[in-house]
Amino acid sequence: MAEIVKKEHQHTENCSCGHDHEHEHEHKGGYCPCGHDAVDGGVGHDRAMGRIFFAILGGLLTVNSFLLEWALPGQEFASRMSALFGAFILAMPIIMTAIKDLINGKVYMNELVALAILAALASADFQTAGIIAFFLLLTIIIETRTASGAQRSIEELIKLTPNTARRLEGDGNAEVEVQVTELKIGDRIRVRPGENFPVDARIIAGESTVNQASITGESLPVDKSVGDDVFAGTQNLTGLVDLEVTKVGEDTTLGKVKDMILQAEQSRTPVVRIIDRYAGYYTPTVLMLALITWYFSNGDMNRVITLMVISCPCAVVLATPTAVVAAVAAAARLGIFIKNVGHLELAGKITAFVFDKTGTLTDGLLSVVKLNPFGEVSPAELLKVAASAEQYSNHPTAIALQKLAAEATLDLDPATDFQETPGKGVSAKIDGVVCMIGRAKWLEEHGVRLPEKHDADTEGMSVMYVVRDGRMLGWIGLKDKLRREAPAMIADLRRLGVRFIAMVTGDRESVAESVAAQLQIDEYKSECLPEGKVEFVERVKESARVAVVGDGVNDAPALAAGDLGIAMGAIGSDVAINSASIALMTNDLRRIPMLVFLSRKSRMIINQNLVFGMLFVFGGMLLSVFGWMTPIWAAVLHAGSTLIIIFNSARLVRTGEELTLEEQSQSRSEAEAEE
Repeated sequence: MAEIVKKEHQHTENCSCGHDHEHEHEHKGGYCPCGHDAVDGGVGHDRAMGRIFFAILGGLLTVNSFLLEWALPGQEFASRMSALFGAFILAMPIIMTAIKDLINGKVYMNELVALAILAALASADFQTAGIIAFFLLLTIIIETRTASGAQRSIEELIKLTPNTARRLEGDGNAEVEVQVTELKIGDRIRVRPGENFPVDARIIAGESTVNQASITGESLPVDKSVGDDVFAGTQNLTGLVDLEVTKVGEDTTLGKVKDMILQAEQSRTPVVRIIDRYAGYYTPTVLMLALITWYFSNGDMNRVITLMVISCPCAVVLATPTAVVAAVAAAARLGIFIKNVGHLELAGKITAFVFDKTGTLTDGLLSVVKLNPFGEVSPAELLKVAASAEQYSNHPTAIALQKLAAEATLDLDPATDFQETPGKGVSAKIDGVVCMIGRAKWLEEHGVRLPEKHDADTEGMSVMYVVRDGRMLGWIGLKDKLRREAPAMIADLRRLGVRFIAMVTGDRESVAESVAAQLQIDEYKSECLPEGKVEFVERVKESARVAVVGDGVNDAPALAAGDLGIAMGAIGSDVAINSASIALMTNDLRRIPMLVFLSRKSRMIINQNLVFGMLFVFGGMLLSVFGWMTPIWAAVLHAGSTLIIIFNSARLVRTGEELTLEEQSQSRSEAEAEE
């Protein structure tokens, strides 16, 4: 019967599941094989309401037949007619679905239920047929609501974005209300307090506090001012802000999140793939068993009907999807977005973690702590050359240099022929002269000779050397600090049984050693280029299942090389979302052990569901064969087992609540301390 969910939804040009169906040409009659309604048009909602109407009307007529039989014994004909019409109304959606399956050349579990109801009708036991059909239709309604978890999540996301926006036009900033679909990159819009942002944009005037919980899972609002980015679907709480549109439509962060939900929904765990593979053999086997039961019971149709009702394995079919939907929902609430449910399952089996340092274990907010010019070069000149060369880079080093140059009110020179080598350095022409800033090894590769003892007084600092026209101008020392939650995260992973934790970084040996010592990391590799990180990950993979954690920008190759790639701080980052298996929208490292715990808890619940479902189906089949169960009890137990599976899976939804409560408590403590 679970396949009723899989066949009754109309198929638009793009199924809500986002599938590229392998046999799309076989699905006739406009039905999507994924089990979900198209988001557009509300077809699924209408059909669900239709089933509820059938269930209520048919149920009332069936109950009415019992009332007539009890209150008016002489009205036997009226009682039977009421039972007949009730059974027919309740059975019609199920039988029609079974017929559609047969027309499409498919034999699913729907046929078992349809045959059971038809057998009850043929035996003229209309009340029994009505009760069976009522409970089975009730199960279908429950299944439909459960299986459409991804669609409902997407509908909730769509509700976060307004349909209209206030576009600013002309020099007077006149507000013109337009449809969000009309907005283009570069348009200026205005958002008032209490409204949601319609697109991704950058603030150009005003400041406000923004609630980003819908995407990041953060429990507290974030302050935003001129130059900060805001994201579609987040809420403007306090201030009036003018913005410049940076992304629209599916390119927004919210659009990327929706795509990830669709990808997760369309993917299936290995257990579900096994069930799908053998489902085609199940129905013929049960029908053969029903025939044998009928023969050896001297034509006892009650046993046959009971067998076909109890053998419909809805509990087994729902065992995994319900748990997955609940787990994905819990993860999304914490700002953890999973592309493939197979990755969720894999997270619980990870035995080794490899972390990037800058921006992952550390804040990634580098600050300049020392300017060391050589010869007659002044500190201001050294900083100006470095900041001018780095002005087109988004690397944390470049941001730190530009920030200090702005504080020193230095006017940067225009740069041309800008080139950046990831993990090494940048080069650009300033006033026609080639200027370079980067690591020592990279500069040596370009023929730059470093002065002797150039590493003096640089202990514990990240050092960048500045070169102009082949001559060394000096070096700049920068420092980063550990994330506050990093030690607790490492300790939690140890408690969860993770055997090996490593760190890779492009930073110097002394800096890497200091961080590794503070966090008690098993192994680290310093001065590591992107290809070196990949080599390190490949080596660790030889003896363990590896998860790689990075910022998704400079670490994309390493993220892809691991068994599992986890991108930190992925909000607004296309590279992070595209390169990783799992995207964390916030930089809170505590989400990582929570992900491992959620994976293991979901696997435990799936196993519980499967064991219970199989015991119910096969135990019920055994009872029905020997005549120890009636058809009505089979239908009642069928619906009951489905509810038990769903409620057991629902325990996953609240996973991680304690993390949110802890964040709120910490924030209150910090606010009280500031006061």
